[in-house]
Amino acid sequence: MGFFVFINDENMSKVSYFTEEGLKKLKDELNHLKDIERPKASQAIAEARDKGDLSENAEYDAAKEAQGMLEMRISKLEETLSGARLIDESQLDTSKVLVLSTVKIKNQTNGMQMEYTLVAESEADLKTGKISVSSPIGKGLLGKAVGDIAEVEVPNGVMKFEIIEITRN
Repeated sequence: MGFFVFINDENMSKVSYFTEEGLKKLKDELNHLKDIERPKASQAIAEARDKGDLSENAEYDAAKEAQGMLEMRISKLEETLSGARLIDESQLDTSKVLVLSTVKIKNQTNGMQMEYTLVAESEADLKTGKISVSSPIGKGLLGKAVGDIAEVEVPNGVMKFEIIEITRN
């Protein structure tokens, strides 16, 4: 007689793709939180506890709350890392827009040219031209080839971008 195990996908960790640099940042942050921030939080609780009556000790409550937030952050990072996959940049081609593609696009409305690199959500940084593959523009550009027109849904309608060039850094 057998039995079945049902797995709820919502509890499974989400797979996220990272560059080597992005993955290293994530691991460094986790190590910093575990090795430096966690002991600091425990010490803050111990120091507050030594000050006496816990029922009226705001420092103790604040230290406990800070520790709770820290543990949540650590567990979130561990969950992200458990689903992290490294992107093999050598396997990516430049005929279509993929994650890690640098895309030069031209706005069909005003002729303005822009250049973006598509990255994982956690690595997006508009100041450096890195946009998330799950952003509206990112989604619109994915899979397109040079010469294609990407139609991107924006709050006030649809923007059209022509793909001028696709490169890899």
